[in-house]
Amino acid sequence: MEIVWTILLGVMGGVNAKRLFSVRVNKGAIAGVLLGSSVVCAAAHAGALVELSAEASRPAVNDMVRASVYSELSGKSPAELAQRINADIADALKLIHAKAGVSVKSGQQSTYPVYGQSQKIDGWRMRSELILESKDQSSISELLGKLQQMRLAVGDVSLMPSPETRHVVEDEATREAIRAFQSRAAVIAEQLGKSWKIKQLNVQQGGSMPMPVVRASRAVMMAAEATPAPIEAGVSLVTTNVSGQIELAD
Repeated sequence: MEIVWTILLGVMGGVNAKRLFSVRVNKGAIAGVLLGSSVVCAAAHAGALVELSAEASRPAVNDMVRASVYSELSGKSPAELAQRINADIADALKLIHAKAGVSVKSGQQSTYPVYGQSQKIDGWRMRSELILESKDQSSISELLGKLQQMRLAVGDVSLMPSPETRHVVEDEATREAIRAFQSRAAVIAEQLGKSWKIKQLNVQQGGSMPMPVVRASRAVMMAAEATPAPIEAGVSLVTTNVSGQIELAD
């Protein structure tokens, strides 16, 4: 009798397990159908996408001067050239460091052979450069004149906005460009009789390159009596471009 009850209980447990398994499978199928329906509904309610862009430019005062000076010599012995050029650069650094408000860093350094008619090395040419930056235009102009009298040549002098000035103007241009983007989006939506929202937005900064003030040949700039021309600051344009997508909805 116990054996019969055991068999009956086993059969009943199997049936219940089968029903449970069947219910779980059906629920999973229903969940899958519901999930698919929600995706379809979301896609059906998505509005049209419109791509557009807007740009704004603001003037930034060129309140920083960047200038390069260098010592360049030619000769037969690289060691002798290095000694002479290093001495010129060391003297120049002493003068620059004594000038308040002027920062300096090393620029390009180069040594290369000079070939004669027989395609053999006939000598060497060596060059060492310093980069100067300052917001005090009169001070750096005076300093460049003294450096030229010390046998250093001026490579170029450029004017540009300082990082602090550029950052402030970039913020102003960004605000203006975003307002222009929103205004353009509103016009498009109004004409189509729809509401809108921003779907994607890209912001890029740009502007004009540093303005060169002096670029002269070495022969001219090495003249002992040469002095830099007066520097007129002027302005540079800082530009912000805003582009992206808006979504139109009923």
